[in-house]
Amino acid sequence: MQLASSGGRRLRHAALAARKLVLDSGQIVSRKELSASAREAEKALKLSSTQRLVLGQLVACWGEQKSDRLLVWPSNARLVATTGLSERAIRNAVKAMIELRLVIPKDSPNGKRYAVRDEAGAVVDAFGFDLTPVHARRSEWSAAVAEQKRLKESLKRAFDEITICRRAIEEALSALAQHFPDVDRLALERSLEALKARTPRRSGTPLPEGLLEAWTEARNFAEETFYKAGCDGTKCRHIEAENGLTNEPCNKETGTSPPDLPKEAFSPVLIAEACPVAAGFGHQIRSAADIVSAGMFLRASLGAHPSAWDEAVRAIGALSAATAVIFVLQLYEDDVSSGRSRIQNAGGLFRSIVRRITRGEIDLQSELMALRRRKMA
Repeated sequence: MQLASSGGRRLRHAALAARKLVLDSGQIVSRKELSASAREAEKALKLSSTQRLVLGQLVACWGEQKSDRLLVWPSNARLVATTGLSERAIRNAVKAMIELRLVIPKDSPNGKRYAVRDEAGAVVDAFGFDLTPVHARRSEWSAAVAEQKRLKESLKRAFDEITICRRAIEEALSALAQHFPDVDRLALERSLEALKARTPRRSGTPLPEGLLEAWTEARNFAEETFYKAGCDGTKCRHIEAENGLTNEPCNKETGTSPPDLPKEAFSPVLIAEACPVAAGFGHQIRSAADIVSAGMFLRASLGAHPSAWDEAVRAIGALSAATAVIFVLQLYEDDVSSGRSRIQNAGGLFRSIVRRITRGEIDLQSELMALRRRKMA
């Protein structure tokens, strides 16, 4: 059957679902109340300017008559005159609002829109649009607007924290350049530039997963680098204004050692030769502790979530996890420099390789040796 061009439309699931919405028993909705619900719906559904304009004109047509449905029947000609939009734009806006279960079409036998009145002239029925969902779903609109506000505030706080971290890193770099010019700052500068490139502008765009944690780790590393430079690279306790004596020796390592370090430690020389990317750590790798520190620092460069690091440490130990970070980062750098760009998610590749190591499918030591041979070939 060919549908009438003046108002007939195909049956839609959204329209049937919206018909199940009803008003409270005996409730009379004023135009002011309906308009307030429409404004909340606009925010909750993020309607376009055209859709908001058409919805506003439909609400303005509500005559506050006593009825269990909020029916309006403006013609397309009237909507064109009051909105200044084209008829096609109005049809598209109405179609979108039907799909959003915001309005319900109620078509007449001939496709026209009109009211049915009794002998006294009172409206007893109408063919046009049913605005009942606009008011019946007002609690849903309020909850959605509140959630949008919460997410907006959360995003604002995250951006504020990133700004604080960025300024702290820049201050640490400036202090290192001023007071300790001999300290290598290249790794910090590269990390800062990489994080700036990954950070979107404050335009409501959600932050990439793990970005805030990466900024926090970069800040901690920058401040720790400045702290160690002031302590001449040692881990001795600073002289404190205390009269009490301590039994702790000056050369005692602070902090706890990484758990589950394997007995056969990976050779720092092998890692340095197979993975030149490890130079981005900023310090020469001479021991297993240096490998772990480098892996913890470079993990953010992979875009891997901190949970990926925790999972790797539990599965294969801190040293193997750090070596895997450096190994994957080198694979990613080689892939980018070759122009093939086959690795789309370096963080996901790190998780995959750690799990394959756990299952015994990959021997990380052999992979490093093979990588070194390819570098030296």
